[in-house]
Amino acid sequence: LLTPALSPGQAFTELQAKVMDTQQKVKLADLQIEQLTKTKKHAHLTDTEVMMLVDETRMYEGVGRMFILQPKGVIHNQLLEKQRIAEEKIKELEQKKSYLERSVKEAEDNIREMLMARRAQ
Repeated sequence: LLTPALSPGQAFTELQAKVMDTQQKVKLADLQIEQLTKTKKHAHLTDTEVMMLVDETRMYEGVGRMFILQPKGVIHNQLLEKQRIAEEKIKELEQKKSYLERSVKEAEDNIREMLMARRAQ
């Protein structure tokens, strides 16, 4: 199926909508990166404190509405895993964000070209 050609006004409006939508996605990615950075930092600080305790210290993991006694090593590994997962997600979001930013730039360039073409007419 072939889509009918868009009028210059419709194409311009579509590009503007695409730019606005993509900019919102970039802002959302920024917020998610900020939240994951906080989570990673919290896990790191908690792990730093846990590692200063003696190995025999009783530690509990919150599971739902209860707490389970866990050895220090298990808590340490969970905190390291939490940091690793946050770091991976941050990298993914940064890649997605850079793609979205390139997309915004391309759309803005297309809008400029359309405006220049209109002025030339």
